[in-house]
Amino acid sequence: MSAPAGVTAVRQGAAGRRTRRGSALCALAAGLALLCGCQSTSPAQTPSDGGSVSPAAPATASAPAPAASARPMARSVPSRLRIPSIGVDTSVMALGLASDGEVKVPPIAKDSPAGWYDGSPTPGQLGPSVLLGHVTVGAYGDGVFLHLDRLRAGDSVAVTRADGSVATFAVDRVQTVAKSRFPTSSVYGNVDHPELRLITCGGTRISGGGGYPDNVIVYASLVSGS
Repeated sequence: MSAPAGVTAVRQGAAGRRTRRGSALCALAAGLALLCGCQSTSPAQTPSDGGSVSPAAPATASAPAPAASARPMARSVPSRLRIPSIGVDTSVMALGLASDGEVKVPPIAKDSPAGWYDGSPTPGQLGPSVLLGHVTVGAYGDGVFLHLDRLRAGDSVAVTRADGSVATFAVDRVQTVAKSRFPTSSVYGNVDHPELRLITCGGTRISGGGGYPDNVIVYASLVSGS
């Protein structure tokens, strides 16, 4: 999917912000179809105006857990991600937009890291910070987010940032949803406190190189910044 022209230049003000956000959401959702080499079984429903999408129908979702939101942190790009409960300890690379307007994804390579979409807030800033990772990496086997769907409400996620600070999040809920019903607004829409989104592929792998039919999405809230 090509991003609308509003990605690179938009008018200032509320209308401009809506256009920019909608363009970014469209590009992000397009990139998710490529994540883990998993083509969607049907086109993702991602409105370019950032509006509502078809309600998500999760195959699995843990119950939300109350989390005391910490104060937003200053901007600082992520450098490392640690999720002790599923054994994740990985570097984080920045992901921008490709020349065709789609969001880039981490490389299909041995020890491929997680990737932070640099059009989203940095972890700890106000809003939803978006990190992507592979569930499998072709001939190299398991990806960094292989066990993302095992996270449960209350699990800790720590992001070390370039300034040496650590943004610690608590998982609110975990959702597995068909790519054709990707909840764009819930994942990328504005929120009034610092949040984190971790996204990978899910579901039973489609034979013949068809990838995965679902996305696993982790929603988490900032509980401390130091």
